[in-house]
Amino acid sequence: MRHLKAFHVFHIAAESASFTETADKLHITHGAVSKQIKLLEVHLAQPLFYKQGRGLKLTPEGELLKQYTNVAFDALDTAVHKLKSATVDYLEVSCEPTLTMRWLMPRLADYYQTSGVDIRLSTAGGPVTLGEAGLSMAIRRDDFDLPSNYEVHPLVEEWVGPVLSPEYWHQVQHDYSTIVLLHSETRRRAWEDWSSLSNHDLHRNRASQSFDHFYFCLQAAVDGLGAAIGSYPLVADDLAKGRLVAPFGFMLSGYRYVLLRQSQAPGAQEQQFQQWLEAQFATCVPSGEAGDKLIESE
Repeated sequence: MRHLKAFHVFHIAAESASFTETADKLHITHGAVSKQIKLLEVHLAQPLFYKQGRGLKLTPEGELLKQYTNVAFDALDTAVHKLKSATVDYLEVSCEPTLTMRWLMPRLADYYQTSGVDIRLSTAGGPVTLGEAGLSMAIRRDDFDLPSNYEVHPLVEEWVGPVLSPEYWHQVQHDYSTIVLLHSETRRRAWEDWSSLSNHDLHRNRASQSFDHFYFCLQAAVDGLGAAIGSYPLVADDLAKGRLVAPFGFMLSGYRYVLLRQSQAPGAQEQQFQQWLEAQFATCVPSGEAGDKLIESE
């Protein structure tokens, strides 16, 4: 398009009503601004500005042109934004909140550095609608009816067991009746289910405290407020760093963490992320005695 530079200079000048300010914004001289405006006025055979005191005002013709340049340059900005977004590698992934905060997020920086793919996380649990929500895939604990129209890829079996801070365990290890049981509204039967699996009756302890979310329940255990039923891999990092101990070991809960994807051929980015997740989860199971250790109640 002829005189595109002149139209752009006019667009900025029409907004600022000052050739000096326009020159500063475009990093050109005041004379260069005047030259481009004059070139455009000659091309259109219309005056675009007139002086009023020390400032400049748009002529009626200038006001009309401003309306069109606003539309044109706004459209260009939108197009540039869309083109840039189209070239950015990213996946929209939904993940359970506690798994996101306690396990996935600390590992994502490494994934981005090695793959160059940005994982845009949203947090939610339970049933999910992928396509309508603009999601590529979702990571879930399979404690609900999984939709038949999704691909379901197992990631890791869930292991569960009581976890406490080392300091708190030192206080209560000789009298289990003093253990405060930490509960979560999102996993109300955690203690009962574990007791059924392990034949322990710790869930009958009277002292307890309840939290709205599982994440807060686990954090309370880290802070020494009591014992929570920890879910591997959600407590894996805390155990490795000594923030939690699991003196009763872990047992299989009967649930899994799975990756949900719409039933269609996955793209290269989806396949890559799935393979990375599988590799990460493969190392995230209780090892040694931690998987089957049980301490007999006194």
